[in-house]
Amino acid sequence: MTQNGKAILEIVERSEDHPTAEDIFKELRAEGNHMSIATVYNNLNSLAGEGRIRRLSVDGRTDRFDRTARHDHMVCSVCGRIRDLWLDDLTGVFERASGEKVDSYDLNIFYVCEDCRRKETVRE
Repeated sequence: MTQNGKAILEIVERSEDHPTAEDIFKELRAEGNHMSIATVYNNLNSLAGEGRIRRLSVDGRTDRFDRTARHDHMVCSVCGRIRDLWLDDLTGVFERASGEKVDSYDLNIFYVCEDCRRKETVRE
């Protein structure tokens, strides 16, 4: 793995915020690393392709990146905020329901976060 790849992997692994490529680019700059945004995207694609990080794609939103530790996500339907959710492994449940062997799954639960609910209440 290249030095650039290592630097990006470290940021994703220590992040709790599911950073975008732009977030990672800004953090690298703040750390004094001046790689280009294209290099960030290329390395993120490689790391995701190798299974070293997870790409979180939600319709209509910018891709975010995450650690590979087994967990699921809650996604705010209004602002797009992503929260980690630690559920028991549901592979067996899905296999019994489908009658098929499940290689992996990625569960996103959509909701409206507290901040967005509060904003809606203020507008009413």
